[in-house]
Amino acid sequence: MFRTALASLALATPAAAQQMDEQLWLQTNGSVELSEADKLTLEGIGRFSDRAEGFSHAEAGILYTRTLKSGVELSFGYRHVEDWNRGVAQPNEERLRQMVLVPLGSGFSGRLRVEQRFNSQSGGVGVRVRPRLGFDASLNDHGLKLFATQEHFVNLNTTGWGQREGYERMRNAVGLSIPIADKVRGEVGYLNQYRFGRGGRRDQMDHAATLTLSFNIASVGEND
Repeated sequence: MFRTALASLALATPAAAQQMDEQLWLQTNGSVELSEADKLTLEGIGRFSDRAEGFSHAEAGILYTRTLKSGVELSFGYRHVEDWNRGVAQPNEERLRQMVLVPLGSGFSGRLRVEQRFNSQSGGVGVRVRPRLGFDASLNDHGLKLFATQEHFVNLNTTGWGQREGYERMRNAVGLSIPIADKVRGEVGYLNQYRFGRGGRRDQMDHAATLTLSFNIASVGEND
């Protein structure tokens, strides 16, 4: 049933023009407030893919965020990234990232992420930007929220290990954010990722069910 539902969402694009994959994305975030304006977040990500025949992707990262009085958030952090294809480990990747998030009003926000990518396969730093438009809205008085995002990936250069300059892909996501307990929230959603084929390759569409668990660790000094 799950496969049939996902396949029906792709009917608008001819199947012959693209490859398709069904995936499951899992993420957990743990945040600690260092002060009223500063926050540190630890992130863990795991993904499963039909095409890769099982567990295919993992990320572990840390992110520091400062929130200005205007509501603008400035962040920088690091992620370690690993991939597998049919159980075979692929070259891993280290990422540095910088982000700015700007509230736009009426539930909308704009975010720009800049990444520097270091691949274990060979030298060369891949630089890419990821602009994202987000929206969220409360659905009731108990903390239930609807969210939607659209994100674009633009590579600023070409590297010897595979990054190609230009517009690479886009992601569209929609889901629900659900309060679970004090300082704990869960998210369940659907994400569509479309990669544009270049160099003779076919386009690729990924359908992903997404599950996220976010929690706040006790603030520094809270229990003093």
